[in-house]
Parts: sequence; C-alpha cells; structure tokens
Amino acid sequence: MTSPLVRIESHPQSAKRLSGINYEQFMTLVVLAEQRHNQKQTEIQKNKVRLIAPGGGRKSEMSPKEGVCLCLVYLRQKPTFDILGLLFDISKTKANDAFNYWVKILREILPASQMEEVEKDSQKYQELRKILCEHELIVDSAEQAIERPVDYQEQKQHYSGKKKMHTLKNQFIVLPNGEDIVDIYIGNLGKTSDINLFRETQGKFDCEQKFIGDKAYIGESTITTPYKKPRKKEISELQKKENQQLSSRRIGVEHLIGKVKIFRVASEKFRLARHKYSQVIMTVCGLVRLRLNCLLSLAINI
Repeated sequence: MTSPLVRIESHPQSAKRLSGINYEQFMTLVVLAEQRHNQKQTEIQKNKVRLIAPGGGRKSEMSPKEGVCLCLVYLRQKPTFDILGLLFDISKTKANDAFNYWVKILREILPASQMEEVEKDSQKYQELRKILCEHELIVDSAEQAIERPVDYQEQKQHYSGKKKMHTLKNQFIVLPNGEDIVDIYIGNLGKTSDINLFRETQGKFDCEQKFIGDKAYIGESTITTPYKKPRKKEISELQKKENQQLSSRRIGVEHLIGKVKIFRVASEKFRLARHKYSQVIMTVCGLVRLRLNCLLSLAINI
C-alpha cells in the first residue's frame, strides 16, 4: 500500500486532493512545523531528569514530514485511526498519538484569523481595526453536527431547531469576496441565535465598523440585511433587486465557509473528544488561510 506521503512526493499535483493544500504550501508547512517541533523537544530535554545518555532510547517512528502529512490527511479525509495507521504503517494508537501531537503544533503556527494574528501586538491590533473600517465585512454562521450528549440538559443546549440535530455553531467574519478570515468564534451552543452570537463578539471591532449579513441579523443596526417579506404580503421589485445585489456581495462568506468544509473533519459529524473541537476547527481555518496565501507571518518565520 502506497503511503500518502510517498504519493504526494511522487505526484505533487495530488497534494491538494489528499491534504487540502498544494505541494509548495505543504513543504512550507513542514519546515515551520519541524522548527516548532525541535523547539518543543529542546524545552522537554532541558526539564527532563535523564536516566540514559542523550541520544539513547527508542527512536521516533515518524519524521516531522510524515507527522504533518498524517495530520493533514486526517483533517482532509477523516479516516478512522485504524485506517490512518494502515496508511502510515503504524498502529491505531500511534496514529492517534501522532495526530494529537502534530495538530497541536499546526495550531500553534497557523493563526486562524487576522484578529488572532495581531492580538499579541496592541499597536497592530488597533491598526487592523482602523483598516477594517474601510470595508463592509461579511458575517455568517455555520453549524456542525456532533454526537448527541448523554445529559438531557446538555442535549437541550446543543439542539438546533434549524438543523433538527445537536450541533456546535461557528461564526465567520470575512473580508469582501471572502479574501480572508477576519475573525472566527468557534464551538458555540447550537441553540444560540446568530444575532446574539454576533453581539457577543462585536466589541472586538471599531464602533464605526459596518457589516453585511443575511436575514438572521435583522434588527442589528451595524449590519446591512436583506428585506424580509411581510406576512401575507410581497416585497416590491426594487426591494427584490436590492436583495439580489446584497446576496452577490455576501456570497464571499459562503465560498469561504465552503473552503473550510473541504476538510471533512469540519463538515461531517464531529466524532473526536469535544474538548478538541476548537483546536481542530481553528487549525482547519489556519490551513484555509494558508491555502489562500493570507498568512504573512509565515514568510517572516521561514
């Protein structure tokens, strides 16, 4: 059985289909992940009480390139860990351990949004808020199915009347035409309304910031929304035309959410432990930004 890494290296054009990013982006990610991996290992060695000489003990079965590839294949294809182990010629347990290790590293090196990329630098953060005021940002939310919680009260909190299932809701705020993810709010209760979710995060933006949204945001003054058909009446032809124009401007967020859902771990029922949800989905968002060539910090770190 040919491993995914061998396939990618022998047929670079297949990288995007197997891992979600192209070959050049994959190699860039491997370099950054290996740097972070070496830093972590150095930190571990400094704090470790040695019983054997440095360099002794069992050698790692996977190289950083194999580890990154394994992680990407899981995020993109979502096989079982039994199948993932077979693909990389390791056991199910080691495949699980490798995924959890490397997804953490990818999360650390891939900012999931513009806001996250500058949040540690207050000056850049304020500059970004001012720059964003030049655009009408697009806001929308997406729900993902989860396993039904055992506790009844938890079931009620996660049940989405819209989807008729138990879900977690994620809010995306993006640039016009879906050029980049500005901010993302992950793992909210399925029953939470879109407008209340937006109001929880609106404080991150300048008070003059304008947004575009769908009918779920009607009632929020900072969001331009389409006209809603009155009960037992019709909207005018002019209003219909304006709704169409607004939809064409808002479609960018739908396209970007579609790119996130290319990774099956973010589109199908989430079956990993619930506490890993934010880490996994934020990692996927970072990969989407890498795919869109929006991660300027990567060029600085290489």
